[in-house]
Amino acid sequence: MSETRAYSWLHRVWYEDASFGWLLLPLSGLYWLVIVIRKYLYDRGILSSDRAAVPVVVVGNITAGGTGKTPTVLWLAAELQKRGFAPGIVSRGYGGSHSGSSMRVAADSKASIVGDEPVLLARRSGCLVVTDPDRARAATMLIADGVDVVISDDGLQHYRLQRDYEICVVDGRRGLGNRRLLPAGPLREPAERLDDVEQVLVNGRLDGSEYALTAAEQNAVTFELTATEARRLNASLSRPLDAFEGSTVHAVAAIGNPQRFFDMLRALGMQVIEYRFVDHASLKPSELEFGDDFDVLMTEKDAVKLGTGMHDRFWYVPVDLSIADVDAAPVLEQIESRIRGGRDG
Repeated sequence: MSETRAYSWLHRVWYEDASFGWLLLPLSGLYWLVIVIRKYLYDRGILSSDRAAVPVVVVGNITAGGTGKTPTVLWLAAELQKRGFAPGIVSRGYGGSHSGSSMRVAADSKASIVGDEPVLLARRSGCLVVTDPDRARAATMLIADGVDVVISDDGLQHYRLQRDYEICVVDGRRGLGNRRLLPAGPLREPAERLDDVEQVLVNGRLDGSEYALTAAEQNAVTFELTATEARRLNASLSRPLDAFEGSTVHAVAAIGNPQRFFDMLRALGMQVIEYRFVDHASLKPSELEFGDDFDVLMTEKDAVKLGTGMHDRFWYVPVDLSIADVDAAPVLEQIESRIRGGRDG
């Protein structure tokens, strides 16, 4: 079974209750044992954790796959900059070949080395970005470079780096799936972990389906991901997305939840031919030659892996987090209060 087919089967098990998923339950039991022991060792100080010299805000999730963490990190970084902070971002660097030390990421860094998400974050945020599997070590480099707040991208389970504020992002459409732990379900940690974080943000309307929602889910703040234009890979040219209405397009996505991207394009009136790749997969131009003249639309995370050496039919679609001011204000006030309290204390 290919990697893509295996991943698709797991997603059916997690979100559609496909047959034979129960065969994975013994492995989920072992996974549960590992995470319980690991958390106990950190709580008891047997495994050491580091407290950074500046406040740390973690943005993560408890499910495998995409939930909207990267747009959330970008939104948070922009809001902190508006409030006079100098945030920096640490990232694991999934999909990159570099490991073993901290590496600064620039807008022109190669995604094959540092990972696709760190390059995207560096290009869009204007913040210092450091990639390292050891996020505590990455935070040390950022602090030496002058940041006064560290945002940890996808660091909820990285307990080696202590944190002052936790944000968990949940996909509103898929929720927590069958609420089982990996690999029988999508959960990295039990659903009750949501009750420990300071804020749950939901990407789209939360559909509880037949499952009971935790208190944290019931009190979550909802946001939407919005897109208004496509940008050409090989030039500084943009085009309104509604200009593609009625057109047939090839849609390419190597992200955690590609269906969300495809559905967004269809909602804008496009006839979509789907091409799914495993999250963080490296893309080669030769894989994206489809033998016709249809435009090719991809996510921004995929575009950073291809560079500008593509012909005029290749476009990427940047997305932004949109959240009502009335919902965002108390969240940001709480974060700012926690940051200033941590920094002044």
